[in-house]
Amino acid sequence: MTSEPLLGEVTEKAVEGLGCCARALEGFRDFISRGDVVSLAVAVVVGSSFSALVDAFVADWLTPLIAVFFRSTGDFAEASFEVHGSVFKYGDFINAFTTFLANCLVIYFLVVLPMNKLVASRAAAEEAAAPEPPLLHTRECPECLSEIPAQARRCRNCTANVKPLPPPQVVTQ
Repeated sequence: MTSEPLLGEVTEKAVEGLGCCARALEGFRDFISRGDVVSLAVAVVVGSSFSALVDAFVADWLTPLIAVFFRSTGDFAEASFEVHGSVFKYGDFINAFTTFLANCLVIYFLVVLPMNKLVASRAAAEEAAAPEPPLLHTRECPECLSEIPAQARRCRNCTANVKPLPPPQVVTQ
C-alpha cells in the first residue's frame, strides 16, 4: 500500500522532467528557426563548398600552368628543394597562396563590389527622397567676407567675433 503513493510521486516527477525537456527543445527549435541562424548556416555551407571549388580550380588548373612556366614535371604542389636536410616546399606554398588570392578576388568581385554598389544606390535614393533643409538666412563676415549664418556669433572661417543679427520677423496678416 505504501508503493502506490510512491509510484504516483515518481510518475509526477517524470512528467515534470519531460515538460522541462519539452520546453528546452521548444526553445532550441525557436532559436534554430530564427532567420539569422538559418542564413548563417546556409552561408557557412555555401562558403565551404565554394572554397573547395576554388581549391580544386587552383590545384587542377592554375598550378599546372605555373608548373609549365617553371618547366616543372609532375605535381607542382610537391615541388621543393633541400638545404642541409631541411626541405622547403615552395610548390605547396605557391599553391596555397594562389588559392588565397583566388578566394580574395572572387569574394571581392562577387560580394564586396555588388554590396558597395547596392549600399551606395540606396544611400543616393534616400538622399534624393530626403526633404531639403530649410533655407538659412546668411550674411557676410565683416572680417573675411565669407558667408556665415545670420545668427552666428563667431565666423567659422576666421573665428572673428561677430554680432548676431536678430531672427527674421514673420509678418502675419
